[in-house]
Amino acid sequence: MKRQTCIFSVLLFVLMIFFLYPQVSYANAPQDVKLEYNASTQNLAVTITHNSSASGFHYIKNVEIKKNSVVLSTEKYDSQPAGTFTYNYKVPATAGDKLEVTATCNFFGSKTATITVSPATK
Repeated sequence: MKRQTCIFSVLLFVLMIFFLYPQVSYANAPQDVKLEYNASTQNLAVTITHNSSASGFHYIKNVEIKKNSVVLSTEKYDSQPAGTFTYNYKVPATAGDKLEVTATCNFFGSKTATITVSPATK
């Protein structure tokens, strides 16, 4: 009987968490972040995959860009395009610089990608 009471208590606790914090039940971190850098235009294209059926409610809340471990910018958002989308940023960088981008979900999780800048091709 004690074992059943213990199991019931644990299940009740888990259900309470889902009801009190419903975002836990449907939150997901970004699935993928891909980076492409064009040295001649200094454009950093950040392609993020983050599936959300309610993009105004569950979305990528910010994208942080670092160059050589120093934060250059943190772009904040309050919605996202559907599924897979690309944001473009003007980022001055030279060959050998390491760019790191972290996309963070407004409910749960983040995903980071890095790229080393190649020399510009003519």
